Amino acid sequence: MLVPLSRPRGPAYGPLLEGPGFAVHSAQQVIAWARSHSLWQMMFGLACCAIEMMATNAALYDLDRFGVMPRGSPRQSDLLVVSGTVTYKVATMVERVYHQMAEPRWVIAMGDCATAGSLYYHDGYSVVKGVDQIIPVDVYVSGCPPRPEALIDGILELENIIRGRSPGNTGGRP
Repeated sequence: MLVPLSRPRGPAYGPLLEGPGFAVHSAQQVIAWARSHSLWQMMFGLACCAIEMMATNAALYDLDRFGVMPRGSPRQSDLLVVSGTVTYKVATMVERVYHQMAEPRWVIAMGDCATAGSLYYHDGYSVVKGVDQIIPVDVYVSGCPPRPEALIDGILELENIIRGRSPGNTGGRP
């Protein structure tokens, strides 16, 4: 007959081993941490949301402190931020840029037009309902246009996804 103990027999060592003066992570956790803190961003600004995206990269909000660096080439980028109205004419270019990016790659859809087509989808024939109709999207940032703080929050959520944490869990980060 098995009797459950009131407390575990030894210290509960999970993927993080801690002791006096040392901490050991698995290699996958270290790689995920490095990937989440060194995102190279390819900006695909199509409309008014692009102004807010540029403001997020400027000195006041400074995405560099989060490890997000803008790149001019999709071959050097691993994060695609699509902001603005995606039309069918531009959709092929968005898809081409996505496929030119390095693996692993992530996508943030920024603004109501990029996430759901907004009011332009209902009134026009040339607007895609959302960029997720073309490429897979990891994080949606809503708003018309969303504030830079919302994009920063979306990037922090993407960092949690990359590290394998559940969305909304900051892992001790304020």
